[in-house]
Amino acid sequence: MEQNNGTQVTEFILLGFAGQHKSWYILFTVFLLTYATTFVGNTGMILLIKIDSCLHTPMYFFVQHLAFVDLCYSSAITPKMLQNFVKTEKSISFIGCMVQLLVYGTFATSNCYILAAMAVDRYVAICNPLHYPMVMTQRICIQLLVGSYLMGFLNATVNTSLTFSLNFCESNKINHFFCDESPILALSCSNIDLNIMVLMVFVGFNLTFTVSVIIISYIYILAAILKISSTAGRRKAFFTCASHLTAVTMFYGSLSYMYLHHGSHESPERKKIGSVFYSILIPMFNPLIYSLRNQDVKEALKGIGKKCF
Repeated sequence: MEQNNGTQVTEFILLGFAGQHKSWYILFTVFLLTYATTFVGNTGMILLIKIDSCLHTPMYFFVQHLAFVDLCYSSAITPKMLQNFVKTEKSISFIGCMVQLLVYGTFATSNCYILAAMAVDRYVAICNPLHYPMVMTQRICIQLLVGSYLMGFLNATVNTSLTFSLNFCESNKINHFFCDESPILALSCSNIDLNIMVLMVFVGFNLTFTVSVIIISYIYILAAILKISSTAGRRKAFFTCASHLTAVTMFYGSLSYMYLHHGSHESPERKKIGSVFYSILIPMFNPLIYSLRNQDVKEALKGIGKKCF
């Protein structure tokens, strides 16, 4: 930290978890294995969809990018966290912290919109199967995807720029394992009312819009499934949505836990646990969800296995 009309922060200290100095080797091993599984699982899903022509459909187009997004925002956090477990000085530069928040915010928000786009895809596939190829064209899929990335970048850019334009003169110690917005705002000696308002507006809009799209899509999907006369037909229609529903439940459940508790008296350590689930564990679980619960992916893996062995 350098003195210049007060205190100008040039780097931050990431405090991590309480008591991590006593059990850092356990935490390091657990999170290293988690990240390795995340990296292999999501990279494998991306390559599998690219290689297998049977998976060149709108649904797997979005699954491929969901895997890419999961890999990106997990990679923005976990490697630095692992480094800090083994280093004595757990610092991150001012620019590094800003980039971490920007990358994390961009891809985490994009995740919301990709999940919403996937719900629309399932709605069209089940409720209008005859028009599915004409509605979910490559052009429409690309437009939905670009919109998802643009919304993520807009959200992250605005909030990151407002956050790092503040003055930090109280401390440079972030009570978290990565540069998340709320613990950074807690360090500022500037008025943060505008930051909190903008953050709540963006979070509120992103959650309300994407959750509304998902809920409305699934109301129509459920109505269409109930109209199917055969039990086998209903089961098949349900299982086409099972993986997506599982991913949505996990993602929005943890996201709601994080943001609906904003401003509460909950301990920082419990909030960190919520962040671990949302930012580190879910990117690991998603490839497993879309492989273990999806017959198309299982068949593609069997095909690759036969070619290789």
